[in-house]
Amino acid sequence: MKNITLSADDKLIEAARARARAEQTTLNEQFRRWLADYVRQEQKTGSAMALIEELRGQVRTGGRKFTREEMNER
Repeated sequence: MKNITLSADDKLIEAARARARAEQTTLNEQFRRWLADYVRQEQKTGSAMALIEELRGQVRTGGRKFTREEMNER
């Protein structure tokens, strides 16, 4: 595991540590969770965009443009 150094306001750090203690964890553990979620969001976005591109090649409208109302019908 690699160490990194972050800078933040002292009061913010203390408040975050207090919250982590209340949740029976550490600020380091909370940061690791946040970092994993941050990366996962980007991966999900990439997967979603890949699916959209794949579907674009499969869905045909015959050149017809749908109205806003048609696109929002359920």
